[in-house]
Amino acid sequence: MDVQVQISSGLPAFLVVGLPDKAVGEARERVRAALTAMGLSLPPKRVLINLAPADLLKEGSHFDLPMALAVLAAMEVLPREDVAHYAALGELSLDGTLNPVAGVLPAAIGAGMMELGLICPGCQGGEAAWAGSVEVLAPPDLLSLINHFRGTQLLAAPDTAGLAASESAPDLSEVKGMEIARRALEIAAAGGHNLLLVGPPGAGKSMLAARLPGLLPDLLPSEALEVSMIHSVAGLLDGGRLLKRPPFREPHHGASQAALAGGGCESQRLPGAYNNCLERARGFRIDAAAALSHHGVLVLHYPRELGETDLADLARILAERRARPPFCSSGSSIPAEPLVVVCVDEGSCHASAITPPLASVLQFFDLAGRVGTSGCWSGRPETTAVVAARVVAVRSLASHCRPGDDVGVSRAEFSWDADALMVEVADRCCAGSAAIGSIVRVSRTIARLDCSLRISRQHVAEAAWLSPHRPALHATG
Repeated sequence: MDVQVQISSGLPAFLVVGLPDKAVGEARERVRAALTAMGLSLPPKRVLINLAPADLLKEGSHFDLPMALAVLAAMEVLPREDVAHYAALGELSLDGTLNPVAGVLPAAIGAGMMELGLICPGCQGGEAAWAGSVEVLAPPDLLSLINHFRGTQLLAAPDTAGLAASESAPDLSEVKGMEIARRALEIAAAGGHNLLLVGPPGAGKSMLAARLPGLLPDLLPSEALEVSMIHSVAGLLDGGRLLKRPPFREPHHGASQAALAGGGCESQRLPGAYNNCLERARGFRIDAAAALSHHGVLVLHYPRELGETDLADLARILAERRARPPFCSSGSSIPAEPLVVVCVDEGSCHASAITPPLASVLQFFDLAGRVGTSGCWSGRPETTAVVAARVVAVRSLASHCRPGDDVGVSRAEFSWDADALMVEVADRCCAGSAAIGSIVRVSRTIARLDCSLRISRQHVAEAAWLSPHRPALHATG
């Protein structure tokens, strides 16, 4: 995204072209007021600002600072050669102060990929500093930036903003009884399996789902950076601090398709930043629950019958691992790899309602009719910290066994009796290879929870019993 300025003779005018929206068009008055506050004024000529490419709608107040710098360079107040080595974003106050905007972290990374520095508001310098070797200028106001380029003031490089504080989450020890449900949560967290909770209203489905994020380990450095970039573009990164815990999103049960996959059609939230995380991000508004729960937990509530459109959208997002707005013609997308928990009221959904495309990318546990009061008085249940330690150990074991690829399961991992039971399950299961693959992956996770690299018959039996296709299996034998 380029900001071009031409000052030519003619009637005095200040024009902005290149499909600006209302906020971008009003930047003319903010730039004019900021220059006036510093004792400068626009020349009595025709000032034309072009936002290239001209066929893309421009949206947001972050164009204020680039427009002001381009005008100052055209007026020869700032050296053009120096300004050309920086990307910039920020909102101007009428007195020239720079206000925070969304997307500073990915903008800094994108600027580094283009071998440019970044100019951003002073309060967001710590966020931009996470980009690494990128030169960051974070002035508090426009006057400080002018003095820096003219050599009368030196702007120090900002320090990183630190890590975000962990939010307190409900503890698993508060869940009394419900041993099967607690076991399912542990298996889902350890293997990254998506979870289907079926039960009557008030059975505790939402209570269980809220405790799942606490079982997940901290984000890896690469994951933390990727998740923080998404939240930065969405304007949800608190103080520029990097996220270290998996995010948690629980949209309303009546949320639309756009709320799940992303909204907007040609919105402009991130000028000039292209990278592996934000694919063609210049045409995407990040308000998608699937993207905001990337590497975290996404809880979906369906008190009514699951619609085919909702199922198809969810299957597409999880299969592609990216969320795409339904009305975005630019083909923009954003990473979306959440651990999904679907909560369904008993009687409104059955395993047969899960379409084959969805079943091929999900490994559901069916807890229908298994929420009871047994064990409610048998002492204090295990805490989240105890279960989370086992989850971390399993995930470390998975990484050691198959570095970089924890999807495929070889037949050599099964004992002879487990292999025989798996053949029997495959013969009886009427759902096809999707259900079989789900049972295989869950069996391996259960084996690792038992600190075993070998999948036994008991592991396969438990995985098959927890499968949503369990009624079909038992009906035939």
